[in-house]
Amino acid sequence: MKKPALCLRSYQEAGETVFAFVLFLATSAMLAPRAAAQQCGYNSPNPVFDPISNAGPYERTYDSQDWSNCDLLASGASARGNNGGGAGSNVSIERLPPQKPADLNREIYFRNKFEFSQDVGWLPINIPFPFDFLLSDQYQVYPLKYTLVPVIDSLRWQIDSIKGPLILRGNWELDISGAVVAIPRGPETRYFTYIMGMRRNFVPRNWRVTPYFDWRIGLGDINAKGPLGVQYAQGQDFTFTLNMGSGVRYNFSPRYAVTAGLNWMHISNANLSQGNGKPNWGVRNYGINVYGPMVGIDVQLRKHPRHSE
Repeated sequence: MKKPALCLRSYQEAGETVFAFVLFLATSAMLAPRAAAQQCGYNSPNPVFDPISNAGPYERTYDSQDWSNCDLLASGASARGNNGGGAGSNVSIERLPPQKPADLNREIYFRNKFEFSQDVGWLPINIPFPFDFLLSDQYQVYPLKYTLVPVIDSLRWQIDSIKGPLILRGNWELDISGAVVAIPRGPETRYFTYIMGMRRNFVPRNWRVTPYFDWRIGLGDINAKGPLGVQYAQGQDFTFTLNMGSGVRYNFSPRYAVTAGLNWMHISNANLSQGNGKPNWGVRNYGINVYGPMVGIDVQLRKHPRHSE
């Protein structure tokens, strides 16, 4: 009768042993991640109570962190990777060269940009015709002096974008202009002209002030006084004109700019008034050659999408 009791006791002891082993495994499984987390910067939780909840205070835990172990582990893993001991890929970080700032002038000078400009000049300085040496003519200033005040309205078309090296960097524009010229000093009083030509803009990178050079040619009408017997006055109403100028342009924005510079203006009839057989005509072509300061304003006519380098 004792054998069944001994068997039952043996089964109970075996069950207790199995239960203790299972409990040990479960405890180990719960503690192992916690130990790993503490190794990589996490300390034990600090229980506090947060009284904010409507249902009453509840327990909230905050973990303090210490990342020194993680830094050591990461540096060790990186060293092993660089020595070829690690199985993972070796990621290297390259430093890119610093990029140049965007060129603001590419928003101002670009292909197919249209502008309207108005220029006003004061040209009181009389000089000889600069190209007399090409005509085998006498290089001299005539006794009759002129002062011209041109008001020039222009349509400007930039036909290309910025190109070229160093100081030649820039673009070209085509100018079509009409001008009314007052003559406060001289026998004639007014001059109307149509002129067209080219301008070269010299555009340094990221400069708001940019130099330019232009030249124009055209034809016009003046109330000539030479046929009325005024010495050194113009020989006929129909004349030709030449213009050359240079200066600087200051850009407030891609749409608005102002210019200032010097301009030379020539008016003559190319000797058409000599020997034409009309009364009081046959007057020598003396021409007008003056230069002086000129200022202007430029306004973009339509919006254009932004350009980037």
